[in-house]
Amino acid sequence: MPDALIFDIQRFSIQDGPGIRTTVFMKGCPLACAWCHNPESQHGEAAVLTLEHRCLHCGACRDACPESTDLDLSETCTICGLCVEACPSGARRMVGRRYEVDGLIREFLRDGPFYEESGGGVTFSGGEPLGQVEFLLAALEAARAVGLHTAVDTCGFASWPDLLAVAKRTDLFLYDLKLVNDERHRRYTGVSNAMILNNLKALAWKHGNLWVRIPVIPGINDDDDSVHAAVEFLAPLPGVREVHLLPYHRAGEPKFPRLGRSYGLAGTGSLNPFRLGQMAQIFADAGKDAKVVR
Repeated sequence: MPDALIFDIQRFSIQDGPGIRTTVFMKGCPLACAWCHNPESQHGEAAVLTLEHRCLHCGACRDACPESTDLDLSETCTICGLCVEACPSGARRMVGRRYEVDGLIREFLRDGPFYEESGGGVTFSGGEPLGQVEFLLAALEAARAVGLHTAVDTCGFASWPDLLAVAKRTDLFLYDLKLVNDERHRRYTGVSNAMILNNLKALAWKHGNLWVRIPVIPGINDDDDSVHAAVEFLAPLPGVREVHLLPYHRAGEPKFPRLGRSYGLAGTGSLNPFRLGQMAQIFADAGKDAKVVR
């Protein structure tokens, strides 16, 4: 059975599908969204995250590191994890752990009664779960075999055969739509959206249960042109059951420097709640209800 690199398992989630759910966050993503709130998910390998506010500057990590020189540890790091084990304050954390399907199912079944009472289940997110598609398919089959409702949160940047194989094994898709304008999509995510839009259109006719989730980012996709383009694209698609507007938040900003990276949207303010209402109304006027999900 295949295994997968997973960086978090969130129990009692209520934002990743119906009911109470367990959300599995898988490593690796083909996009590099400027506003990403899980930047530790983007790279497909394990990583070491540093919490500067916990650091005692004791030097234990440097002493434990077999690659340590006078250079900063991040420049020579081989992700062996010895510095994480040596850190007395928990300032260094390993991001990414390998799981096999059976172990993951055992994690799920711990919360079986909560799923049953709430109509919940399990959601595979990331990162991009289709980046580890063999494991995803096996995990979906195993989850359904024990009677669990399954959902997959995807950016849609995947091959159609892989997406179709996943569609046969999942009850619900949470499909992320950032921008319909390709030039702006390239600028803020690093990739073209041609595959994403084509897959969304095909999936909406093939699979009857999609929730499209639009992260609303001030100054990037909250303008009228972007909103109307999304409405025009989504309105005729029969499988799109719900549209969720996700207001921008800065939860991911402090993670970037912990990973040795800079945050591209520093200084971006919160979205005006009135504007969110206007956007939802534009969808409603086109016959496609949208709700703000915080």
